[in-house]
This record gives sequence, C-alpha cells and structure tokens, in this order.
Amino acid sequence: MSDRQLPGFPYASNILPNEPTTSEQSEPAYIFAPNIVPSGLSPYVSELLAGRRDSSDFAPEPGQGSRNPKVPIPRATRPVAHSTGGRVSRACEACRDQKAKCSGHRPSCHRCQESGVACSYGDRKREKMLKQLDELTAQLNVYETLVRDLYPRLEQTLVQHVDRTLGRHSGMSRPKSFSEGETSKLATSITNYTEEDFNRDEKVRATGFVGAHSELAWLYKLKRRLDSRRSTFGGDGFDQESVSISSLSYFEDDVEIINLDRTELSKRPPVHIADHFVKLYFRTVHPAFPVIGKGVFLTQYQSFYMDATVRPGKRWVAVLNLVFAIAAAYAQLIDDDVKVEGDNHLSYFTRGWRLGMDSISLLDHVSLQQVQVEGLAAFYLFCTGQVNRAWRINGIAIRSATAMGLNLRSETRSVPLVSKETRYRVWWALSTLDAGLCLRTGRPPDTDPAFCTTPLPIPFIEEDFDVTSIIEIVDDFSVRSALVASLLGPGNEETADAGNIESSPNSPAPPRNHRRRGKKAERVTADLIETMTPNSFLAFLYGLDLDRITRNAVQTLYAPSATGKSWIEMEVVISNLNANADAWLSRLPTEFQISKLADIGRDPFVRQRADVGFRFYSAKLVITQPCLSQLAYHSPSANARAGGTFCDTMAAICVQMACEMWDMLPENPNITWLVEVSPWWCVLHYFMQSVTVILTQLFHRTKPQTPESADLVQYVEKALRWLHAMSGKDLASKKAWLVCMDILSRHGREHSIRLDNMP
Repeated sequence: MSDRQLPGFPYASNILPNEPTTSEQSEPAYIFAPNIVPSGLSPYVSELLAGRRDSSDFAPEPGQGSRNPKVPIPRATRPVAHSTGGRVSRACEACRDQKAKCSGHRPSCHRCQESGVACSYGDRKREKMLKQLDELTAQLNVYETLVRDLYPRLEQTLVQHVDRTLGRHSGMSRPKSFSEGETSKLATSITNYTEEDFNRDEKVRATGFVGAHSELAWLYKLKRRLDSRRSTFGGDGFDQESVSISSLSYFEDDVEIINLDRTELSKRPPVHIADHFVKLYFRTVHPAFPVIGKGVFLTQYQSFYMDATVRPGKRWVAVLNLVFAIAAAYAQLIDDDVKVEGDNHLSYFTRGWRLGMDSISLLDHVSLQQVQVEGLAAFYLFCTGQVNRAWRINGIAIRSATAMGLNLRSETRSVPLVSKETRYRVWWALSTLDAGLCLRTGRPPDTDPAFCTTPLPIPFIEEDFDVTSIIEIVDDFSVRSALVASLLGPGNEETADAGNIESSPNSPAPPRNHRRRGKKAERVTADLIETMTPNSFLAFLYGLDLDRITRNAVQTLYAPSATGKSWIEMEVVISNLNANADAWLSRLPTEFQISKLADIGRDPFVRQRADVGFRFYSAKLVITQPCLSQLAYHSPSANARAGGTFCDTMAAICVQMACEMWDMLPENPNITWLVEVSPWWCVLHYFMQSVTVILTQLFHRTKPQTPESADLVQYVEKALRWLHAMSGKDLASKKAWLVCMDILSRHGREHSIRLDNMP
C-alpha cells in the first residue's frame, strides 16, 4: 500500500523528508468543492477530504509503523518570469534589437541584469522630432543672419539669384522670430483697407484715396499720432475726422475750374508773346517731358503764324494752347513781364480743353495728337497743383497710347525713323508723369513693364537727329541695347530685343550672324560713347532708370500684396533696393552728380542736376521710410524682433537723405532762382516729403534739448522759410505751409522751434 500511487498525486517516495512544511507548501495542489469527493480514493482519504474526520484520526496505531503516514501535497513550482505579464510602455534598446519581451524596469530591465549588459532607453519618436526641429531652427537662424549680413555686399548677379531663390520658396514656412499676427504690424507702410468715406463731401472727393507711399499719408500718420498723444496727456480732445487725409491735403483739386464758355477758341496771342511762351516751354519743360516732337512742332508753329491761310486741325491748336498754358504758369512764378491783356494760363488751358478734350473729342477714336493733347492737359493740371485731376487725365492718355500700340516696339517700315523715336518718347513722357503722380497720390502706377517693349529713348537731343550715325541706331535694336547697357549697367536692356541673345554657361553658342551683329554693336557703341557729350536727354534716360527703381519699391514695399511678407523678407527687399539706388548714383555722369545747386548761368546742367538730385533723394526716402515708420510707431519689443540694427541703419539713412535734400538749397529763400533751376512743377512734393521725415524723427525718436534735436530744428526752420516764401506765388505751397505751422504750433514747443519770426 505504501507504494500504491494515489490518483492525481505524486509518489510518496518522491517527497523529501527534509522539505520545509510551510503553509504554502503544505496546502494541497487541488481544491475540491465541499461534500464532493472524487471516486477511487481510500475510505480514510475520502472521509478526510469530505471533512468527516480530523487529521489526528489518521495517526498510526501501535504496531502499524508507516502504514498510513500523512501525505503532504506539494504545490507546483513556477518558473521565474522577468516580465510583469503585461505590455510595457517602452522597451529598452537591447530588448528592442533582439525583439525580446522587456520588463521595462529602470534603470535596468531584468534581461539586461541577467545578461550583464548596459541597459538604455532611447528617445521616443516625438522627442526625436522635437530635437531635430530645434537643431534645424538654430541652423536656419544662423543662415538667415549670414544672408542678411552678406546680401548688401553681393554682386548684382548674385543678388538676383538670391531673390529668385527666395521667391521660389516664398510659399513655404517662412523663417521668422515672431508670429504672423506681428508680421502685418511690422509692414507699417502697407495699406490694404480704407478708413474714410471718399464720397462724404466735395473736399473728400477732391482729394480721393491717398495710398501709403504718398507724403500725405506719412503726414496724416504723424499728425494723428501726435494729436492722440496730446489727448492722452490731457490736451485737446482727439477727433479722428479732424485729422483726415483730406484735411491735410495741400493739393488744389478742391478749387473749381471755371469753364470760360465765352472764350473765343480761335484767339491767339501776338507773335512775340507766342514766341516767348514756346521758348519757355522747350527750355524748361520739354527736356523732362518730351510728349511732342520738337522739330515737327516748331515747323508747324512757324507756318501757323507766318501764313494766314494755314488752317490746322483743332487738336493741333489744342496742343498749341496747352503749351501756352504751361509756359504762362511758369512765367507767373518767375514774375515774367510778358503778359497778354485778359489772358492767363487758365484761359489758354480752357481753349485747349474745349478744342481737344470736350465730350465729342472723348468719343472720337484716338490719334497721336489726341494722346499729346491728353498728356499736356494732365501735365498742366499737375503743374497747377491739381494732382487728383492730373492722375485721372494721365490715365486716359496712357490708355489712348496703349490703344495705338505706343507701349510696343515698332518694326514697321512705313514710319520714318524720326517719327518712331518721337513716338517712343511720347510713351516714356507719359510713363515718367505716371511715376510722379503715383508717388504724390499713393496710387498704383498705370504703366506695367510686363506689357511694355518700347525701347528706352536714345540719349541724344533732337537737333542731332540729322546725323546719320545717330538716327540709324533708332532701328538697330542691338546697338540700342548695347548703348543702354553701357550707360545704365547690366539688366537695363530692352526685354524684347530681337538682336540680343541672352547667354549663359549652358546655352548654345549664338549663330554666326548674331555674333557679327554683336561685334558691330560693340564697335558702334564704343564710337558713340566716345563722341557723346552730356545733354538733357541723357539725363532723361537716367531719370527713367531711377523711376524703375522707385516703381519696384512701391510695388514690393507698399502694395497690399506685400502684407504677408515677414520683416526678414522686408529687410532683404529694402537692402536690395537701397543698393540699387546707390549703384545708380555711382553710374551717374560727373555733369549730373548731386551737389549744392549753383547759379544757372555758371552751370549749364543745373536744371538736370537739380532734377536728378531731388528724384534720387525722393527714391531713397520711399525705400527707407518703412524702417523709420517701424521705429517711430511701434513698441521697442516689436522693433527688437524686427531686427532693430537694420531698422536703425535704414532710418538713419532716411533722415540723412531728407536733410541732404535741404542742403542743396541756400539758407535764404529765392523763389525766382528756385523755379529757374529746379523742376518747378513738383518741387513742393519733394519739400513736403523731406520735412515730414524730419518731423517724424524729431517728434518720435529725438529727445528735446539735445544736439540732434537742435540740428533737426534748424532744418525744420529752413523748410518753413522756403515754404512761406513760395506761398506768395503758389496756393498749394501756402496750404502746405499752414499744415506745417499747425503741427508745430501744437507740438513744437518742447523742441524750442521758433515760430515768432514766422508770419
């Protein structure tokens, strides 16, 4: 019986006599439900399991020995497990490599402890991505700083390559150190909404919308901030309507033009008066606005006055009267003694308008003379301070010119070469007037370079057109392109030049005939430059090139589409434009270099020198003014995020250019001299641009009673003297002077600006 195996239990002989009898080991391995006993067991075991006997009842009787010993039932042993039985959140690197189950214990799991290897837990995927993002951001900041530092020193070809690269990736995530909400604030000069009802009353309608790149918008922002600050510190109440742009406008569009219905349309001044006016026009206006052909017009003019039987068309008579009107407006400014009884510049303008711009004429189909009539009418309005009207009429002229195809290069053989060049100059005259009106009104330009293939005018006066070598280059586009490139630098050739092949390292070699034409163009260009002397139309060519830079500044810095640019992109654009303007100045001939203006008798190019100087300073103000506005009207924290060092440098250049503009003029005003030596039709615009920049620097970035404040105050007082002197002859100048006096009387005391000696 002792060897008999109990069902479901191990042999009794396999139980070690010395095994500990703990409660865990003495517990049975199988547990049965009460009163349920398996069959096949001995009666004693059955009664014991059923609970009817105590374990002491199974004590061996004397003499029986080990016949019925106690049978311990050992518990089944379990293997040691390294895992908790569930999935761990992250396995160590060794277990992950071996694809084994990891216990997840820190600092070392069970498997690594038993194997004696180092246990390490790597970064999760999210943590790795964040670390990589931080490293890439740091590298990007380093690259941005490097590009910003190197950009102004790059050559023109490298600058264009950088611009193209940035343009291709402008849609990607832009590198910046501030949020998109701050981006629109940093683009301080951008206007993509209006704050006024421009149909409210006659004065507002006369001014119309004024964009952000106009000096009126700069003046409006300055006065609004000053009045708001005064109201905050207990001054007069701040009224937004009282500082609307129309309330600050010094233009004369609100002055009604009286249409003299009873004016005799056939009336003309005496021949000596007419000769004087024609001479004034071609001496002062035509070199900067060649909207009519000088040679053809003078021939027709002499026939008109010498032959009483000549009956020209009404549009030609309109052109003549508009020439008289512009010359008469100039004569009024210089106190010219030549006058006509009962006639002034408005009388001549009325005749020209009724002959060439009445309702019937506007319904007629356009012609070259009609384009000239519209251009001259716009220029007259521009000269007399009616900027809003001038902008509208010049837009009509540009559309008429486009309808005639003047914006495209002409390859017809039926038009004489002189006439071709005259038509090219008509287009560029309207274009330069459009550029000037664009700055004064703050509105977009009407001439789009993308739709223009008209070649730039040749840099020779019309009196030289009888020279065969000069007139032949009118139709030789390869020579024209080479000549323009040699004068203005690379990148200024005509875009649609059939005789010019763009070369690159990977482009095929040009055909033999093109190579011959290129060598011929180089020889002819070298001969022309060697014999060329400075003249008024060479200055006109340089002025058109400067207009191109200014137009790019307006489109990239002030257009509503620039709202999405980050300040880093704005810095790149401003730096590039500023470098282009400086490069333009370095290419300027010595005869046109900017300096203090001299007497017209001692300097034959003083008028061109003054025109170039004012336009250059104006272009620099347009380019750098966003930086000055950023520093003047935004918090220091936003300025620091926007790159304070760059802004400080550009703002300093802006103020310097405004001051240098006044350095061109003498301390004591002389209006007659100023009108004779300067572009008299737009000098007020340049004055107000510069004085607004100086006042912005003075009131917002200069501490009172400092040397810098004293220097700026001197320029302000000089500007007031000149504006007051101009007020006696020009109503627009008087309005501008009153606007400045109003601002200074309210806010100029802390800087000790002397107004007691001002009328």
